[in-house]
Amino acid sequence: MPLVTVLATGGTIASRSAPDGAATAQDTGADLVAGLPLPAGVRVQVRDVLRVGGFRMTVDRVHTVASAVAAELRDPEVTGVVVTHGTDTTEETAFFLDLFHDDARPVVVTGAQRAADAPDSDGPRNLLDAVTVAADDAARGLGVLVGFGGRLFPARGTRKSHTLAADTFTNPYGGALGWVYGGHVEVVTTPRRQPALELAAFDPTGVRVDVVACYPDADATALQAFAAAGARGIVLEATGAGNANPAICAAVRELTAAGVVVVTSTRVPAGPIAAIYGDGGGVDLLAAGAVPSGLLRPSQARILLAALLSIHRDPDEVRASFARLRS
Repeated sequence: MPLVTVLATGGTIASRSAPDGAATAQDTGADLVAGLPLPAGVRVQVRDVLRVGGFRMTVDRVHTVASAVAAELRDPEVTGVVVTHGTDTTEETAFFLDLFHDDARPVVVTGAQRAADAPDSDGPRNLLDAVTVAADDAARGLGVLVGFGGRLFPARGTRKSHTLAADTFTNPYGGALGWVYGGHVEVVTTPRRQPALELAAFDPTGVRVDVVACYPDADATALQAFAAAGARGIVLEATGAGNANPAICAAVRELTAAGVVVVTSTRVPAGPIAAIYGDGGGVDLLAAGAVPSGLLRPSQARILLAALLSIHRDPDEVRASFARLRS
């Protein structure tokens, strides 16, 4: 008989409104599961890990969630794990979990766009679907999944695409892996997996990674300020296929020489980073020492960079590992 663990971390799925209208995470995991028409024969156990909005997540808190997932999967009786989470940072947490996930059993991250006390809350359906997937052998070997609106996405490359719409998640590269309907799980494609990082080696002490936007008139002020604040890694949210300007490129060269790892991503929703232009473009960033993020957008590029900096202390090793794991 399948056993699914639900790890509750808060988010809109657990939120209720105060008299002033402000919603905060309040419901426990038991509250979320109570009343669900669970699939026949599936047992569910609940653990409360956090109770915060997705916008309050930190790398330390994501590490706490990853440790909780790993602890559940040490139990051979557990068939799969569901993590309820705020949608604002689902893409970061799901990707972090996937980077360290080395078990065939599925982990499904889900949540809601409408609060628990909304008359049309999407939380119960999303949670029921996630439990259904976590209990199904069809989801084995797929890594960490984002389950939302009846669709299943791989953690890598998936992102929130609409501030309010219930069907908010998308993956521009491979689309959905499958779907859930009427208690049936259908998987149509399998993601390519990378070797898992070692969770026991992760130590984020002293690791700061920031994101800097590039835009017309941008200069090196933000880069220098973050470096002065102790950043060991910086992700550039560049324009186009990964372009900046001469001032940014000069600062990247200086930071790289000082041991700061700089990664180039882009604000464009889809497409790879490509070194095409000089005069402050991607060719110059590459020459200055920046590492292209491949298909990863800033949110997930930052997570990969933070994970590697929390395992390796040598910037060159981090750069090499990032280049290997970015795709």
